[in-house]
Amino acid sequence: MTPALPPVGERIREARLRDGISLRGLARAVGVSASLISQIETGKSRPSVSTLYAITKALGISVEDVFDGPEPDAVPAPPRVGPDRVVATAVQAAGHRVGPVVRPAGRDVLQLDSGVTWERLGHLPGTRVDFLLVTYAPGGSSSSGDLLMRHSGAEYGYLIEGELTVTLGFEEYRLGPGDAVSFPSTTPHRYRNDGVVPAVGIWYVHEDDEPTVK
Repeated sequence: MTPALPPVGERIREARLRDGISLRGLARAVGVSASLISQIETGKSRPSVSTLYAITKALGISVEDVFDGPEPDAVPAPPRVGPDRVVATAVQAAGHRVGPVVRPAGRDVLQLDSGVTWERLGHLPGTRVDFLLVTYAPGGSSSSGDLLMRHSGAEYGYLIEGELTVTLGFEEYRLGPGDAVSFPSTTPHRYRNDGVVPAVGIWYVHEDDEPTVK
């Protein structure tokens, strides 16, 4: 069995409270309702891939911070105050090492909304890299609607099995087993599985060292 992880909502709530950001303030920065943020924090709802990246961007943290959470002895930097305090401080991006060898039974697993599962394949402290085995269930999508997402950094993907449709700006591409994709993550994009079997691939996302804040 995979090890149990603290709920993603718990990590988000820790980061929000640490920087004195209200539910409404975070919701406004992300572009969703305060009710949805509350449901995510309490574990009643799961964020989609696009919503998770929007939340981490607004909080000035990385996706790796959502996996790891704050170190017990970490001292957060003083918050940078902005309108409604929705200009968050960049929390420590160190985390703990995952590896050097990660067995299938030892992977951290994050279940997201819209039929998406992330399994962490490794992590080196001090880096802002998401190294993931990604699965999109049939009908799964990186966003719960038709909206495209964008975030800092660059991403590289390699599809192992199934089919995955990738939207990049105004272009749409169908990936099959053996196909690869790479692009700046600031390009508006979306993934979806229109097939009848899971789409499984390896994704490497390098987030900017300095998080983008709104």
